Amino acid sequence: MKSLEELKAIRERMQGQVGLRSEDETQTRVVVGMATCGIASGARPVLNALSEIVQTKGLSNVAVTQTGCIGLCQYEPIVEVMEPGKEKVTYVKMTAEKAAEVVEQHLIGGTVVAKYTLNSIE
Repeated sequence: MKSLEELKAIRERMQGQVGLRSEDETQTRVVVGMATCGIASGARPVLNALSEIVQTKGLSNVAVTQTGCIGLCQYEPIVEVMEPGKEKVTYVKMTAEKAAEVVEQHLIGGTVVAKYTLNSIE
């Protein structure tokens, strides 16, 4: 069993790590739907690819996170990009390859990859 001092030290260390992950108003958020429907449609490789590419490219202003159900099961895997001061962009039927393209063109180049967005499905 851990002593009270050890538990306090663990708590402080973990709070420091949580602080590193906190987002600010200048950070772009990339959210991957990871509910059952998303996972069944292949969201895990998309999340892994996004996380790996963002880290490899050193995009410190981009936070890749996951969420539960986005509510558009027929379009899974879904990735939402939320940039400060801009409208949310919803990418649908994503793959790891498409995710790499989104990182290059949208997150780095600043151009939405319209052919993968929800608006292109209609």
